Amino acid sequence: MLIAVGLPVRNKWDNKLYNCAAILHKGEILGLVPKTYIPNYGEFYEQRWFASRAEMAETVELCGQSVCMETDVLFQCESMPNLVIGVEICEDLWAPEPPSTALVRAGATLILNLSASNETVGKASYRRCLVSGQSGRLMCGYVYADAGEGESTTDLVFAGHNLIAENGTVLAERRFETGLTISEIDVDKLVYERRRVNTFTTSEKEIWRGSFDLELEDTVLTRPVEKNPFVPADQGDRKARCQEILTIAALGLKKRLAHTHAKTAVVGLSGGLDSTLALLITARAMDLLGRPRTDITAITMPCFGTTSRTKSNAQILAERMGTTFREIDIGPAVKVHFQDIGQSMDDLSVTFENGQARERTQVLMDVANRFGGMVIGTGDLSELALGWATYNGDHMSMYGVNGSIPKTLVRHLVAYPADEAEVSDPKLAAVLRDILDTPVSPELLPPKEGEIAQRTEDLVGPYELHDFFLYYAIRWGFSPKKVFRLAMAALGETYGRETILKWLHNFYRRFFAQQFKRSCLPDGPKVGSVTLSPRGDWRMPSDAVNTLWMRELETLS
Repeated sequence: MLIAVGLPVRNKWDNKLYNCAAILHKGEILGLVPKTYIPNYGEFYEQRWFASRAEMAETVELCGQSVCMETDVLFQCESMPNLVIGVEICEDLWAPEPPSTALVRAGATLILNLSASNETVGKASYRRCLVSGQSGRLMCGYVYADAGEGESTTDLVFAGHNLIAENGTVLAERRFETGLTISEIDVDKLVYERRRVNTFTTSEKEIWRGSFDLELEDTVLTRPVEKNPFVPADQGDRKARCQEILTIAALGLKKRLAHTHAKTAVVGLSGGLDSTLALLITARAMDLLGRPRTDITAITMPCFGTTSRTKSNAQILAERMGTTFREIDIGPAVKVHFQDIGQSMDDLSVTFENGQARERTQVLMDVANRFGGMVIGTGDLSELALGWATYNGDHMSMYGVNGSIPKTLVRHLVAYPADEAEVSDPKLAAVLRDILDTPVSPELLPPKEGEIAQRTEDLVGPYELHDFFLYYAIRWGFSPKKVFRLAMAALGETYGRETILKWLHNFYRRFFAQQFKRSCLPDGPKVGSVTLSPRGDWRMPSDAVNTLWMRELETLS
């Protein structure tokens, strides 16, 4: 163990007393870190006892050892180089320039704070904000250990408010009770984030580094690993997130419609989730512009794979939303096209499927041209990650409102207005509920006994898994081995090892092979921390090779 313990230390050279943290490891005192900011206000009048040690280093004798006492010191783990620890004490965090800022700029990934902060009404939430905020600003782990209730005396009460935070997120917290507060800090994740955010600058200040060594082993994860990292677990937070995303996307579309003087917004409505969400966002944009929803042209284009259920839902939805609705049967046009290129109607190959998708896009584009409008894209982030789109078919639009929204979140964004419409428009709520219950499908193959024959998740894998892979592989740059370990922790009981490995292989294979589709995406609003737009966060050559990733996956198999 590496242990930090608070104690008063007397320096025999100046005969002053210092409030220090001693860093202990394997019977050795690695260093003493004195408190920089000594308060002298309210109930805190420490200056009557302690001196500040902010300027110079000293060597003191303690427990038979000569120990360096210095504020500018870090402790680095030799077996895990990204674990670099800095220390500050209590009031240091409240100061305008906490010592942790300089320590982190010099390379610290984890800050320890030994504190004696008493409890008053409202102070805990402020303390929590300080700890989480500092860890977020500095992209570090922050461990805050507070004095427990046994320290209470005279006028002050302590509650042992212990906190463990990482990059702005509180991982573990304990207050008003005795015991250990435990979690894990992902230092590799922190280092990746600092490398990604180039406004994080290093310091030229010379800070001494001590070293220690820990035996590496597989840690049992106690920190929360959410099954759906894009979706807030708390219902209240989820509703607020849905409202925010719908508003952001609608504002982006509002600007584009106003800028282009589009007379209509053309939405291809399939009766599925993605096109439903696109219509909901488009309706909000029209409302924000003060324009009637009849300026939206919703077009359903039945063909060989369309079922009566999805066709009916598309029509009911368009009518309940107050749009201008059109039905255009593309079957005859597609048959003529197949005759032109020599494609048999019995050959249910990729040409059979993609011919329908491209015909639909052509219809939408031409209708938009005819009426001075623009086509609103429906493809979502999960489909972009997997390349589950027909190139120059549903892949293309004039503004793609769903492009940075993952499929697991799409479901909640459709459920949210369904909940809102329960009283005001029960028929709208009912059709939205039925759309949510409809299997995800491109409906490009003929139905079987009137039911959808082509289920997307049977072909590419569960979107719950793929969105999990997408978040940790792309947002945090984790290796396949680490993504797999986290997936097993969060979803292992639901899917099992072999199933997760199967679809993780498929995710990496498709992600690399389909980059060429992402290299020429239409414009669309960024609503979250993960986006695959070539004009935003994502830079990737279309011919990038996945050998290293697949090789690591093979070792897991």
